[in-house]
Amino acid sequence: MIRVFVIAPTPIAQAGLHALLATEDIQVVGSAPVAEDADALPAFDVIVIADDGQLEDIGRSLAPALVVLTNNGARALQILRQLDLHGWSILSMEAPTEQLQAAVVSAAQGLASFPAQLASVFQLPRPIAVETMGTTEVDEALTPREREVLELVSQGLSNKLIARSLHISEHTVKFHISSLSAKLGASSRTDAVRLGLRRGLITL
Repeated sequence: MIRVFVIAPTPIAQAGLHALLATEDIQVVGSAPVAEDADALPAFDVIVIADDGQLEDIGRSLAPALVVLTNNGARALQILRQLDLHGWSILSMEAPTEQLQAAVVSAAQGLASFPAQLASVFQLPRPIAVETMGTTEVDEALTPREREVLELVSQGLSNKLIARSLHISEHTVKFHISSLSAKLGASSRTDAVRLGLRRGLITL
């Protein structure tokens, strides 16, 4: 169970995020309009913040992991890159429920995720071609569905959310994860994501 604390400027915004976030895997343990002393807060794993004006203070003093809802993603990305966080995610203020929940799971797992259009802020190099890494056979071995599942795993989605997104059963999701892990030689979901990124099969 991932414990989430919400920081949003109004009671309505707090209540709305509470309703969107609460699932079998996510528990909202409290909310507030502003950052408080960490000792005064209940135990939590991730802070979801809908006021990026407080981002730097919260990131430096409170949060092991952050999910930021903002319409200024470039600014948020610059700040987050300077913070010592376990994991973080950036989302648009208009992000759908499933993306919000996936971002929380991703941050809790120690991953960083952000919209693709912000990649230029990182000045990321072009992905290494699969052929140049000697992994063409692995690339061809993954079916289109396995690639879809791996991409969703990399976004931090649970089996249940992957099944809902692809309109398949959780049992089928488990089968695909087992199959793609075997093809990649991965020992865990995290390892599968690491190997998929290394081989250019997915991007975060």
